[in-house]
Amino acid sequence: MTVAPQTTGVQPTHAEQLLEMYRRMSRIRRFEQRASDLYKATEIPGFLHLSIGQEASAVGACWPLRDTDGITSTHRGHGHVLAKGLDTASMMAELMGKEAGTCHGRGGSMHIADPGLGIYGANGIVGAGLPIATGVATAAKLRDAGDVVVAFFGDGAVAQGMFHEAVNLAAVWDLPVVFLCENNHYSEFSPAAEQHRAPLSARAAGYGIDYAQVDGNDVLAVAGIMSDVVERIRQGGGPVLVEAETYRWHGHYEGDPQRYRSPEEVTEAKERDPLLVARRQLAAAGVDASQADAVDEEIDKEIDAAVEWARSLPEPAPETLHDYVCAPRTAVPQPAPLPAEAEVFRSMDAVRLALEHELAADPSVFVAGIDVGAGGNVFGLTRGLAQAFPGRVRDTPISESAILGAAVGAAMAGMRPVVEIMYMDFIGVCLDMLLNQAAKLRFMTGGRASMPLVVRTQFGAGRSSGSQHSQSLEALLAHIPGLTVVMPSNPADTYGMLRAAIQDPNPVVFVENRLQYGLKGPRPPAGHLIPLGRAKVVREGTDITLVSWSRMVQDCLAAAELLSAEGISVEVVDLRTVAPLDRETVLTSLTKTNRLVIAHEAVRDFGVGAELSALAVDEGFWHLDAPVTRVAPPPVPAPYAPSLERAWLPSRDTIAETLRRIAAI
Repeated sequence: MTVAPQTTGVQPTHAEQLLEMYRRMSRIRRFEQRASDLYKATEIPGFLHLSIGQEASAVGACWPLRDTDGITSTHRGHGHVLAKGLDTASMMAELMGKEAGTCHGRGGSMHIADPGLGIYGANGIVGAGLPIATGVATAAKLRDAGDVVVAFFGDGAVAQGMFHEAVNLAAVWDLPVVFLCENNHYSEFSPAAEQHRAPLSARAAGYGIDYAQVDGNDVLAVAGIMSDVVERIRQGGGPVLVEAETYRWHGHYEGDPQRYRSPEEVTEAKERDPLLVARRQLAAAGVDASQADAVDEEIDKEIDAAVEWARSLPEPAPETLHDYVCAPRTAVPQPAPLPAEAEVFRSMDAVRLALEHELAADPSVFVAGIDVGAGGNVFGLTRGLAQAFPGRVRDTPISESAILGAAVGAAMAGMRPVVEIMYMDFIGVCLDMLLNQAAKLRFMTGGRASMPLVVRTQFGAGRSSGSQHSQSLEALLAHIPGLTVVMPSNPADTYGMLRAAIQDPNPVVFVENRLQYGLKGPRPPAGHLIPLGRAKVVREGTDITLVSWSRMVQDCLAAAELLSAEGISVEVVDLRTVAPLDRETVLTSLTKTNRLVIAHEAVRDFGVGAELSALAVDEGFWHLDAPVTRVAPPPVPAPYAPSLERAWLPSRDTIAETLRRIAAI
């Protein structure tokens, strides 16, 4: 549908509802005005982005929503979350950075969330809430409960790739989501005319979804059109793009000098004050002005009480600094050694069997990614799963940010998504969704947001895949607090750790090495689980500790075998999980050998090997029998020519040569 701008004539029977709408708008207005005053008085730290002037679009959009419906918001999100039902007291405490705040003082103005109320987060990254909304909507669709998600965004977010990816994914998957643009005509300091050449109506048509436009300063108009849109979506109508024309009275942020617009323009815009529009509608409905005045007085008292309560509260105690970074893990015992007569299987079989096991065991698990469904993944790893689990193994467009964003939203909505990024190199395309969303949302929401998701990806140099398909980027990911990074080295660990990752309550990046997909090893029993964050000594030794992970563990074992024939005993430690790092196992081995060599496929500089080297120093191993040594590629992109790639990539022989040198010191 394409709907012309809508206005509303008020009937007397609507007076009670309109008065409640006015109450909700007044609550937003008073909250924002007090927040502005408190910010000027330095009682609110950080940044503050206020939505004064946009109250009608927030209240009208949330008016037809149920408790189980969801919203995602923006950095200017106070009005949205208040309209969805969050209380003013805990919000004010959050803005003041207090422990009793909505997010225990971890989120602040831009990051308020309460998934229990269907509020899946305001967001400091422009456009980031849109792909997250598709994940919440995916969860709603898989549960078939008739729930709807409203994704608020500003006109500036239309220039973000995340907008295009999210809208396209929602269209392709026919998701129950409303993309609601609050068009206040400014992208930070730039007028919309300088930012876009195509109207939103044309964009909606380009994605094959419906479009509606509404006067965003008329709460009845917004509520009316949203009621129609939401009901149509509940009946299976698919996503809709709604544009609400509005205006923000304050600057982009508090303190903005606003040189980009004139005072006369702002004054003229205030003539369409949403609260004054509503008061005129109340008068037309026969409601005396004293009733609206009484609402304002009531809200003033509510906000005063919220401010005084928040002022009286303590800030988070320093000893709680580490709280909410990761969810507690269920203890997983180390499995028994596999019997020698065990059936042999491959790493690629391990991936498929682990996914199959978890899909069968837990209806909240679903798999999504590029060609993982009918195509069975580029390496055939998921072949047959889409047929076995209809609707739960989902092909996506080539849209890495949308894929990761959908995983984040679905995880917050109670699902356990397993999404695939085809090559590890492509992590950079969607890094925001890992860096600023998956890894941080549990912390920033004070533990309110759950994040049980898995990102499967693969890498592997040695087959002339070139600089954009060979990178080992685990150090980049391990540096992000809140992420777990797993890199198994054999088929049994691949099976046990992938199952453990899917069951884990934290975001896990599960990295496979494609050159190992054909690697054979003993097949474990179906219940096999490997605890995350635990390294393993895969070969005992006394002279040198050799630490590695992923495919290079096999080269390390081969090098250790060579050295054994020369009388040098090498202990090989397989990290298995890069983050969190199992320091204890490495240090215990080092206590025995007093020599440390680290071998990895990622380039040497600023890598996990450097972290292990620092660990030895930090823990007092200053008097080792030899310098800590890393065997790794030089800081050069992975070459294409086989001759250069062989010179670049460590091998069994280069590892063995280093071990001999260290043993001789």
